[in-house]
Amino acid sequence: MQPVLVEEGVRAGLERLRLRRMDEVLGRVCEEASRKEASYLDFLQQLLEEEQTARYERNVEWKTRLAGLPYHKTMADFDYSFQKSVDKRQIAELLTLRFVENGENVLLLGPPGVGKTHIAVALAKEAIAKGYSAYFVTMQRLVDYLSEGSEPVSTRMRIFLRPKLLVIDEVGYLPLERLAANWFFELVSRRYEKGSIVLTSNKSYGEWASLFPEVAIASAILDRLLHHSTTINIRGESYRLKDKRKAGLFNRLETVEVGQDGEK
Repeated sequence: MQPVLVEEGVRAGLERLRLRRMDEVLGRVCEEASRKEASYLDFLQQLLEEEQTARYERNVEWKTRLAGLPYHKTMADFDYSFQKSVDKRQIAELLTLRFVENGENVLLLGPPGVGKTHIAVALAKEAIAKGYSAYFVTMQRLVDYLSEGSEPVSTRMRIFLRPKLLVIDEVGYLPLERLAANWFFELVSRRYEKGSIVLTSNKSYGEWASLFPEVAIASAILDRLLHHSTTINIRGESYRLKDKRKAGLFNRLETVEVGQDGEK
């Protein structure tokens, strides 16, 4: 059989089997194999590696889109020199994702702008890269979603129960009404020891009682969140404001305030 007909037949077979990447690189891999006088097994292995890499990349891209991340940052982008309270070794341990495998939680506490969401997003991206499913949602959006539509809450809650890693951002910016607090308790309870939660909050644990209609609900939620967990308290200035501070904006504002009020 002529080589052209053989190649057409191979490409047709690859198309039927949906081995698209192998089809794309077939010509190049054939040329390389011929030039290097590679064995049939080496040639086949290279084709399979190309296909596996392409499928992995598509899977990561698909899971990343589904995750709903607000932006795409990794810990390589994190400025440890600015936020010295963040332990690099502790973060490195979390990036092994053993906490995800064990169904444990990570709670990131600190004032606005110190990098809590950045770390949460980075952990979610690493989880996706390692083959886990992840989903990102703010606390307000979670409550809004559960209160929308005509389906039972238990049905709508599935979106937050499916992923191996659930990121809940901005817990504590607004207090929860009784119904929303009960939903949050149910979510935490149903994920307990089954799926990991990465949670960010601007409130210390001692302030959580003010977020819920009853202290008992706050205690029950914290009991389940903290049983198997890592807490990271971030102390420092806001990333968002550091460049403005360098530019002297805040000094100028303070000078204006002193001039207007006559005192500081």
